[in-house]
Amino acid sequence: MAVGISLEHLTKTFVKDKQEFTAVNNVHLVVNRGELVTFLGPSGCGKTTTLRMIAGFETPTAGRILFDGRDVTEIQVNKRDIGFVFQNYALFPHMTVFDNVAYGLRARKQSGDVLRNKVAESLELVGLPNVGARYPNQLSGGEQQRVALARVLALEPQVLLMDEPLSNLDAKLRIHMRTEIRRIQKHLGLTCLYVTHDQKEALTLADRIVVMHNGRVEQVDSPFGLYANPATLFVADFIGQANVLLGKVVSPADDALRVACQGRVFTVRALPGQNYKPDTNVSLVIRPESLRLGDNTSDESLSGMIKLRTFVGDRLEYEVALADNSLLHVEEPYMVGMPIRNEGDAVHVIVSPADIVALPV
Repeated sequence: MAVGISLEHLTKTFVKDKQEFTAVNNVHLVVNRGELVTFLGPSGCGKTTTLRMIAGFETPTAGRILFDGRDVTEIQVNKRDIGFVFQNYALFPHMTVFDNVAYGLRARKQSGDVLRNKVAESLELVGLPNVGARYPNQLSGGEQQRVALARVLALEPQVLLMDEPLSNLDAKLRIHMRTEIRRIQKHLGLTCLYVTHDQKEALTLADRIVVMHNGRVEQVDSPFGLYANPATLFVADFIGQANVLLGKVVSPADDALRVACQGRVFTVRALPGQNYKPDTNVSLVIRPESLRLGDNTSDESLSGMIKLRTFVGDRLEYEVALADNSLLHVEEPYMVGMPIRNEGDAVHVIVSPADIVALPV
């Protein structure tokens, strides 16, 4: 049965070359039973260290880890009832697929029909019902990753932990495998924590995403919430693409601001709990797909010139230089027969205020 996980003030400090540094800094998180949560962030942000502490491979410097309210912070790895899928598969090359999947079951003293049935069920679940007699070097990378997952699932863990499991696969196979992982996780109702630096992977897989930066949690939200309502400039820039323009608060309100920017005044969304004061600077975050190119000026447009046009099949991407040389990235869906704008063309970038969020500078 899946368990809920709570991290309380979780901290990990290392000493390197006689210098102390904090890899994970005071992390709080509650993961619900059956939820898939991804840890997302750049290299060195603390996401893998957090996962290894939950698994028991690292001991926290401070804080607690609870499974369904039970403190497991000091409990050994093999007594936490977790399954861990590694980046490098960690299959035994001298063993058949059957023996690789059966390895953990044999360590638990299971044998006979029970063992054979669990191995067969696990391989069936990952879509490899007929490869038990093969060896790892006879399988593709994607098949090896499925075997590594089957080996973990055969043990029926309460918690599934995955550390960048798809990073060694090509792009097309990664897309297929993340769909399969999500399908299996939902089918079994497992609580799953998944580390990745790939934002598309996180957005596709997760019920919620934990964005980490310099050992701290920047924001925890659903994929939709993170994309539409980033809480910090780091999150806005890391999740998808973001245009950031400097503005000045004209008049604040509870849920909206009037902000002067590029000679226009826009009424934009404000973050709850922030104290925006008149005449203070704010950053205006605008997603590229929220912008449109037009030929006529309006109260909701900014004038500029196209510096670069890129065609990527399903869309056109434009870099538009504004009067102060700020650049806006604009994305428009491509349809056959639509007018194509050229580099050097004067244009007006139409901005919908509802699509702008104001963040503290």
